[in-house]
Amino acid sequence: MPPPSADALSTPRAAGLAGILFGLLLGTAIVLVRLALPAHPADAGPWLTGSSRRAAVQVALDLVPFAGIAFLWFLAAVRDRIGEREDRFFATVFIGSGLVFTAVLLCGAAAAGGMLATAGDTNRPLWGYGHSLAYALLTEYSMRMAAVFVLCTSTIGHRLRVLPRALVWLGWLVGMALIIGTGDVAWLELAFPLWSVLLGGHMLTAGPRAVR
Repeated sequence: MPPPSADALSTPRAAGLAGILFGLLLGTAIVLVRLALPAHPADAGPWLTGSSRRAAVQVALDLVPFAGIAFLWFLAAVRDRIGEREDRFFATVFIGSGLVFTAVLLCGAAAAGGMLATAGDTNRPLWGYGHSLAYALLTEYSMRMAAVFVLCTSTIGHRLRVLPRALVWLGWLVGMALIIGTGDVAWLELAFPLWSVLLGGHMLTAGPRAVR
C-alpha cells in the first residue's frame, strides 16, 4: 500500500480545525441568543427596549453564516476521510442531515434577523410570530437534524473503528438527548457544538492512521 500523499495528510487537520471552529462559532451564537432573547414572546418588554440585548443577538446572527461555512467544510472533510469505506445508507443520512441542518440553521437566522429588524415595532402579534418561528427553527428543528448527524457520524465511526469508544458513546448520548429533549431542556443545544469541538480535536490530534 503506497504511503499517503501530503494532500491526504492535510485532510484530518482541515477537518479537525473546521469542527473546532464550527463548534466555537455556533456555541458562542447560542450563548448570546440564550442570554439576550426571551424564551417566551410575552417576556419581550425589556428586550424590545434594551438596545444591548438586540446588539448581542445581532452579533450572534453575524456569526451564524460563518458557522455554517465551517460546518460544510467539516462535513466534506469528514466524508473525504471515510472515502470508499463509507456505508451508502449511513452516508446518505449523514450528508442529508448535515445539509438540512445547515439550511434550517440559516433559515432560522434569517427569521431572527427579520424579527430583529422589527424589534422596535409595537405590533406584538408580528413579534410573537417572528419570535416563535425563529426560536423553533434555531432550537428545535435544526437541533434535531444535528442529532441525526451526530448519530450517523458516531455510528460510521464505530463501524469503521475510526473513533474511540468513549467518543462514539458520547455521540450517541448527545444525539438521543437532542432528539428527545430539544425545546424542553434549556441550553441543551450547546451539546452539539461541544461534541463538534471534541470530535474536531480528536481528528486534529489522531493522525492519518486513526481516520483511515
